[in-house]
Amino acid sequence: MTIASSSPPSRLPLGGAEGAGTEQRTRRAATRENRGDGRLAAVFIAPALLGFAAFLLWPTLRGVYLSFTRFNLLTPPEWVGLDNYVRMVNDPIFWDSLLVTVEYVVINIGVQTMSALAIAVLLQRLTQSAVLRGIVLTPYLMSNVVAGIVWLWMLDTQLGIGNEIIAGLGFDRIPFLADETWAIPTIALINVWRHVGYTALLLFAGLMAIPNDVYEAAKVDGASEWRMFWRITMPLLRPVLAVVLIMTVIGSFQVFDTVAVTTAGGPANATNVLQYYIYGAAFGRFQFGYASAMSVALLVVLSAITVLQYRITRAGQSDLG
Repeated sequence: MTIASSSPPSRLPLGGAEGAGTEQRTRRAATRENRGDGRLAAVFIAPALLGFAAFLLWPTLRGVYLSFTRFNLLTPPEWVGLDNYVRMVNDPIFWDSLLVTVEYVVINIGVQTMSALAIAVLLQRLTQSAVLRGIVLTPYLMSNVVAGIVWLWMLDTQLGIGNEIIAGLGFDRIPFLADETWAIPTIALINVWRHVGYTALLLFAGLMAIPNDVYEAAKVDGASEWRMFWRITMPLLRPVLAVVLIMTVIGSFQVFDTVAVTTAGGPANATNVLQYYIYGAAFGRFQFGYASAMSVALLVVLSAITVLQYRITRAGQSDLG
């Protein structure tokens, strides 16, 4: 009698199917979870996105369109093509305003960056007191309009405390905001006073990211503070410094309120910066098409400067490898 031997059926295919099914269920669950996270993220992003579209994107697109039209608010925009840009190129006041703005930017950025860097290094190397950081930031809490009015009173030629001190020391009074030579440097230094603390704290945050081990190793090798500043601090601070320079240059080209409350573009257009000239063309002479063309030109200039700064300073790269 022969007994047929039989082997138990293999469950490998079934096990493989069960494993594949489990993997598919896991993937579907992960997909549903990702979709849920995406919806939640969209809810949080929506207010900022709507604000960006309503207050930045749409006005920019509208301004670009108006730059090709003749528009004065009283009649519908009339398409004129490149006439506004041709007028801008042939407008001597536009070029003079651009030069005045560049002068302001050079003074403001140069003095502000060096002063902020010195303050940041002193805060890092000598003290990290929160009280001192608060004092440094105090001027930034004041609006540009208030700061401009206060300094206008203080620097008044006849009654300002600044000129009273100068006269008390035996020197001639200086018309800081009433003289063509002094006006732009004075406005630049007023804005330096207001913004230098904020810029210093940004640089201070960058300095705090530099490891102390690097400085300790340099001290062991006998490096002085001055040598460590140029060989360690500046190279490692470069990405933060580059971003700060980009931000301050963009802000400096958009100076308006300090000029508006102190000199109103005078004397003799000596402080007629580009933003103030655009404002005068739009709301003073109701030439909104021409003002939009100058605004677009300023946008192009700032975009080119930003890209150039980013590439030259290698802002996206760090030496903290």
